[in-house]
Amino acid sequence: MLTSVLALGAFQKDDVMSSAKQPAPKSRAMNVLLVGTDNRDTVTQEEKKRYRLGSIGCGCTDTMMLVHIAQDRKRVSVISLPRDSLARIPAYTDRTGRKHKGHLAKINAAYAEGGPGLSMRTVENMTGVKIDRFLAVDFSRFMKTVDELGGLDICTDRRLKDPATALDLPVGTHHLGGGEALQYARSRKVDNLADFGRIQRQQKFLVSFIKEISSDGTLQNPVRLAKLGSVLLPSARTERAFTVKDVLSLARELRNIGLSSLEFATVPIKGYADIKGVGSTITWDEPKSAAVFKAVRAGRSLATAKAALPAGVHTTPGMGEFVPVKGTRLACS
Repeated sequence: MLTSVLALGAFQKDDVMSSAKQPAPKSRAMNVLLVGTDNRDTVTQEEKKRYRLGSIGCGCTDTMMLVHIAQDRKRVSVISLPRDSLARIPAYTDRTGRKHKGHLAKINAAYAEGGPGLSMRTVENMTGVKIDRFLAVDFSRFMKTVDELGGLDICTDRRLKDPATALDLPVGTHHLGGGEALQYARSRKVDNLADFGRIQRQQKFLVSFIKEISSDGTLQNPVRLAKLGSVLLPSARTERAFTVKDVLSLARELRNIGLSSLEFATVPIKGYADIKGVGSTITWDEPKSAAVFKAVRAGRSLATAKAALPAGVHTTPGMGEFVPVKGTRLACS
């Protein structure tokens, strides 16, 4: 199992890192690492209490999505990476100058240990996919972004009740404000799928967000888009971070893309493993993951990647099968 992690970390490392600092020109595909952090420093006490946000976080990434934007800008592929995925964190030097050796950890610890740069290096080493841009969204900017849009529609075919986040949504379609949307995106105790169920809801949220900015004219309005970008993007610049100018440029390129051109999946999962010093982790299915990320690097769709997966490899039903779905299937009707 540990050798599987090491093998995943060996994908095209030299090629990835040598080109990591190069911008993503329009003539080729773009890969974005989108993460949601548990930073709640700017959340008010009232919001913490009302939405059950807790008092402190670990500085980790609760959400991690690898977003591949096709070269022709006619397809966007999103692969969710479970936060408890077993990863090998590469050697790094922290802000104090202290050197750290490479070590095993959950993938969400990379951000807490070394920020955006270490998160990107970890994902690049595990996938062989070069990250062009990085976007981290904390609790406060998540809520403010949703509120800036006037809320988002979320639909469910069964009641969603989570005592940990106080989420309680009956069957139907609901127009959620920022705080309620955060409850929805964070909840993982509404079913027996735990983080895999939460990943599905996070993908549905992203579809709802894209549908809203596409239908209300935001994508076609530079002024509104720039305002939204100023709310969403952090004030402090980080390595390979988006700028408002980047957002405007990408929006122009994607302005005609529809929900049917969006595809979502979760990285293929093998199972669980208890690792000394790390805890309970999720292990990727090495052969299937390798095939999926090879397809991404080649610019092929997730559906094509699915068809090319090696046969006879174990997959546990209900916990991370590689099943690509179109954005239209995740959207409210």
